[in-house]
Amino acid sequence: MTVPRACPATGVEYLAEVHGGAAASSVFLGGVVAPTRRLALRWLRRQAHRLADALDPDPHTTRLPQQALRPTSRTAEHAPAQLRFWAADLTYAEEATDRLATGYPYRFTARQGPAWYQLTARPLLIPSSSVRPPA
Repeated sequence: MTVPRACPATGVEYLAEVHGGAAASSVFLGGVVAPTRRLALRWLRRQAHRLADALDPDPHTTRLPQQALRPTSRTAEHAPAQLRFWAADLTYAEEATDRLATGYPYRFTARQGPAWYQLTARPLLIPSSSVRPPA
């Protein structure tokens, strides 16, 4: 596996990270450095689906023991639905791409009760002297 390099034309890479937590704690759930903003956002969309599926699995799946899933009361805050909506909405994708293109970070937070899940992407400016031409 090769390490992604900064875009030779701009000297920019993008850091995408996922964090989760509650009122008093925060957990790093994964991250990647991508050579383009679109690849960073694609990784975040996959992570949004991964989190949503882990939090709210399909009740018809065969990988869960019986009685593992129980109905809960519906609230306005439903993190899995928020994550799935964000991952599928092209308006959010364009907004994130445009924000990263201007050099600003992008953040999306899904909440459910005291729990939160945050998807972030930000540009990493690489000094031009450290940008190597592709091998």
